[in-house]
Amino acid sequence: MDDASMVGLMGRVTGTVGPGLVGEVIVRVRGGAEHFLAHPADGTTRIVTGTVVMVVEHLPPRTVYVTPAYDR
Repeated sequence: MDDASMVGLMGRVTGTVGPGLVGEVIVRVRGGAEHFLAHPADGTTRIVTGTVVMVVEHLPPRTVYVTPAYDR
């Protein structure tokens, strides 16, 4: 899967994402669901487990930058 096809996909945080942390998200791709290492897109937001996120950048093979999909 190339970088462009990952951008815009929705996922759910399975390990807290935040500054100084390497979090984890699960994203539905390639007919299944896969885990990716995750960082906050803005570099400052803390995103807790269970939050729905959107992928804004993908660094192959398994790293994504995410932002919360919905305002709280």
